[in-house]
Amino acid sequence: MKAPFQTRYLILTLVCLVFGVAIVIQMIRINYSPSAKDLIAKSEDYQGVAEVIYPSRGNIHDRSGHILATNKIAYEVGIDLKYVADPESIAFTAASLLDMDYADAFALASTAKQETDENRYFVLASYIDEDIILELDRLKESYYQRRLDEGTLTPSLSGLVWTPMQQRVYPENELAANILGFFNYFSRESAQGVYGVEETYNRLLTGKPESVYMANDPYLVEALPDIEPGASLVLTIDREIQAMLEDTLADAIDWSGAEGGTIIVIDPETGELLGMAATPTFDPNNYWDYEESFPGITPYNRAIGYAYEPGSVFKVITMAAALDSGVVDPSTTYTDSSGVFWVDGAWPIYNWDGGAWGEQDMTGCMQHSLNVCLAHIAVDLLGEDLFYQYVQAFGFGRSTGIDLAGEANYPLRLPDDNQWVVLDLATNSFGQGIAVTPIQMISAVAAIANDGKMMAPHIVRSIVDGGQQYDITPQIIGNPISAEAAQTLTTMLAIALEEEASEALVDGYQLAGKTGTGEIPTELGYTSTLTNTSFVGWGPTDDPKFVVYVWLEKPTISKWGSVVAAPVFRDVVEQLVVLMKIPPDEIRLQMAEN
Repeated sequence: MKAPFQTRYLILTLVCLVFGVAIVIQMIRINYSPSAKDLIAKSEDYQGVAEVIYPSRGNIHDRSGHILATNKIAYEVGIDLKYVADPESIAFTAASLLDMDYADAFALASTAKQETDENRYFVLASYIDEDIILELDRLKESYYQRRLDEGTLTPSLSGLVWTPMQQRVYPENELAANILGFFNYFSRESAQGVYGVEETYNRLLTGKPESVYMANDPYLVEALPDIEPGASLVLTIDREIQAMLEDTLADAIDWSGAEGGTIIVIDPETGELLGMAATPTFDPNNYWDYEESFPGITPYNRAIGYAYEPGSVFKVITMAAALDSGVVDPSTTYTDSSGVFWVDGAWPIYNWDGGAWGEQDMTGCMQHSLNVCLAHIAVDLLGEDLFYQYVQAFGFGRSTGIDLAGEANYPLRLPDDNQWVVLDLATNSFGQGIAVTPIQMISAVAAIANDGKMMAPHIVRSIVDGGQQYDITPQIIGNPISAEAAQTLTTMLAIALEEEASEALVDGYQLAGKTGTGEIPTELGYTSTLTNTSFVGWGPTDDPKFVVYVWLEKPTISKWGSVVAAPVFRDVVEQLVVLMKIPPDEIRLQMAEN
């Protein structure tokens, strides 16, 4: 009895062992077969995938809260081949409403493509407005309802799908375009801000993308997490002032025949840009037309991206250095007996009109814009070391650091450079042979209007992030001259304008300022008859609230800054005092006394 039992037990064990080994071998074979790999891949895809969710880009506002840049919902329209029943209707609809070629749309929608496992979804159009989507939805529903009611094969838009997407928009169109820059949203995942504040603050505006697990199993789907939008910006500019500057600049260019120009308004006490108009400009809503508006090397923002020889407005800097250093005071005289100043006995410097103006005090030198007088101050009184020390203290030769992308800077040619000669000292004193940008020029002059304190120019006033507002604190970046010297120069320039009966004067307001007419160098020297005309001024002189810089490039109506730029300055200030609610001097002083 014992032997047969053991034999059966052994046979049963062997059978189980064989079956067990067979099962293991089959499991291994199945797991490593091509079909198994395909099933595993499909299983993982069914479970879900990780997707990057991008937050809404932050808004950009002017100082009063008006929206200058924001987002709107647009749509991507595509074809899901799994559901296409009528490619002809889809192609006709795409041609009618999406402005597509019928043949191209039909080729994408053709049901023949359903035979392949690849490319089962095709994009027809991106960033389609909501009104077109509403029309597509109406047509799709109408065709579907007719099929239900009639039970016939009526046209069908089945397979035509659309998904929402964010599109950057600029509600004011061209307004402040040179300041804002643009966002190249068609690049999708690689989209970023280009130029202006869109580029400078791109990371803050973009926010932080988050990777989110998207389950395909409906029982595992969870609500998307709340993703914090990018930070919003509040700019220093005022929408009304900006619009006024752009309109005034356009009129000035049309009237003067200038090739281009810039007008900037800055608050000297804070360094805040209240407005900045420049040409050319364009509509950032159509940013893909950028190269048509800015051909070749044309800077996106001429106010910060173009260096030129400013001419006589630079005399303000030379006189400020002379007053602060004590080499002159307002009563110091210079006798212009011949209308010529010889540099090292080799190079003659002439006045703008070639004439001699006799004995003049320092106010007279500025009023009549005498090149010979300023060259004398720089060469004979200040000397090269002291002159360039002040020039650099006013910020020339380096970038201002304004928070706008694309700032240019032309380095100073200093006495320790091999190419520098003493003639440079003389010509630099009246703004020739030295290249500056409009933002450098107005920042330097604003220091004079602000009792010698130089403020960092900036365009962003506040950053709103995570429900908190962070205000930008104005920064003093230098003190090139004393308050006494600054106030003395302001008085001198106010007197000069009044005695000259300048076109820049505005009734009821005392203003200080200086014209500029800069010759434009060519390969053969200063042979061109065209000029850069400019005017810089500030006021009210007892408590300056604004500095205005006007530059018109190559006007044809006249080559003189006093004829071209000074009247534009007056037009700006007449509107500016209204927009800034600055009463005339008499009323304002009476209000201060009461």
